[in-house]
Amino acid sequence: MDSSSTELSRRYGLLAAVTIIVGQVIAVGIFLVPAGMARSVGSPGLLLAIWLLIGLMTLCGALCYSELSSRFPEAGGSYVYLRAGFGDKLAFLYGWMVLLVLDPGLTAIFAIGLTSYVDRIVAIPQFWQPIFSAVVVIGVATLNIVGTRTSSVLLSVLTWTKILFLFFIVVYGFLGGRGDVNNLTPFFATPPDLVGAMAGGLVGAFFSFAGWWELTRIAGEIRDPQRNLPRALLYGVLALTTIYVAVSAAFMYLVPVTGITSDETFAAQVGEVLFGTTGEIVFSLIVIASVGGTLIAYMMVSPRVYYAMAKDRLFFKSVATVHPRFGTPLRAIAIQALLAVILILSGSFQQIISYFFFVAVLFIGLTVASLFWIRKQPHDGFKTPLYPLTPIVFLSITAVVLFFIAMRDPVTAFSGVGLVLLGLPVYYYFRSKRGQMNGVD
Repeated sequence: MDSSSTELSRRYGLLAAVTIIVGQVIAVGIFLVPAGMARSVGSPGLLLAIWLLIGLMTLCGALCYSELSSRFPEAGGSYVYLRAGFGDKLAFLYGWMVLLVLDPGLTAIFAIGLTSYVDRIVAIPQFWQPIFSAVVVIGVATLNIVGTRTSSVLLSVLTWTKILFLFFIVVYGFLGGRGDVNNLTPFFATPPDLVGAMAGGLVGAFFSFAGWWELTRIAGEIRDPQRNLPRALLYGVLALTTIYVAVSAAFMYLVPVTGITSDETFAAQVGEVLFGTTGEIVFSLIVIASVGGTLIAYMMVSPRVYYAMAKDRLFFKSVATVHPRFGTPLRAIAIQALLAVILILSGSFQQIISYFFFVAVLFIGLTVASLFWIRKQPHDGFKTPLYPLTPIVFLSITAVVLFFIAMRDPVTAFSGVGLVLLGLPVYYYFRSKRGQMNGVD
C-alpha cells in the first residue's frame, strides 16, 4: 500500500461487526436509563412495552440500513446514503454536524463518564480529571490508528465482559432470592400524565439504542458486506433488545419503582442488593468496562465519515489518506481526538452537544427516508422485508420521538437546526474547490 492510498482494507468479519454494535451501544445508560424510564412511566409492564416498541422500531430501521449498506458497501454510513438519496448538500451538512460537534462531543462525554467511575475507585484530584479524560481519548485514538487488531480484541473482551455481567445480573437477580415479585405489581398501571410518561420513556429508550447505525460507517472494512452487514445489524439489534428487556425486568424485581429516587442512586441500590457494601465498586468496574468498550468502538467507526467526505472532495483531501503501514485513516481519527480533547479541556461540551440531539435524530430519519428514492434503482442484493411498511414504522415512531424532544425544549432543538445550516457556506467553499480541481483534472 503506497503512502497516498485512500482505500481501506476489509478486515472485519460478522462476529466483529456484531461486537462493534453491542460494544458501542451498551454503555453507562443500561445502569441509569431504566431508572429514569421507570420513574417516568411508573409501571413495569408499560416500561417493558416501551422497550419492545423501540426494539421493533430499531429493527425496522436496521433492516432499512441493511439494504442501504448492501447497495453502498463503502465507508461513511449515513453520509453515503444521504448523498445517494438527497445529494451532496444534505450529506455534507450531516458530515459537518458529526465532524465538528456530535462525534467529538460524544467522545468527550464517554471519556468524562469513564473518568468519573475511575474516580470512585481511585480518587483523582479534580484538577487532573479533565487531563486524565484527554489522555484516555488520545490513548484510544492511538490504539485505533496503530493497533486495529489489538483494538478489536480489546473491544471484544470488554463487550463480552459487560454482556456476561448483565447476564449474571438477570440470572442471579431472579434466582438468588434477593428480589420480590411484589416489586412488579401492579404490572400494568396508567400514569397520571400518560403523555409525559410516554415522552420520557420513548426518548430514554430511543437514546439507549442510539448508535446501532454507526456500524455502517465502516461498511468499507467489512468482509462480504452484502451478506455480513445485514446479518450483523439484525443480530446486534435483537441482542440489544433482549438485554434491555431482561436487565430492566431484573432491576425492577430487585428494587421497587416507588423506591427510585435518582438514576445513580438506583444503580447503587441494585448493586447493594446484589453484592452488599462492595456493590458500588463492582458496578463501577463494570461501567468502566462498558464505557471503555463504547469509546473504542465509537472512535473506530466515527472518523470514516470525514474520510468519506474527503474522498468526495468535500473536505480536505489529505484526510482521505490511509496510513501506508497500519491501513487506517490516520488524519480522520486524529481530527476527532483533537476536537474531543479541546471540548474536554474547555468543559462546555455538554451544553454544546445538547443543541444537536434533535437534528441528529432528524438526520437518521432522513437516512431511512432516502430508501424511498434509492429503491427506484435496480439492486440484486439484500432488500428490506415488508417494504414499504418497514420504513414507515421506523419513520412514524421517529416522528413521535422528534416531537417529544422538541416539546421538551423547542428553542434548543431548532437552534441546533440553525447551527447545522451554518455549514452551507463551508459546503459551497469545498464544492467550488472541487470544481476547480475537476477543471484541472
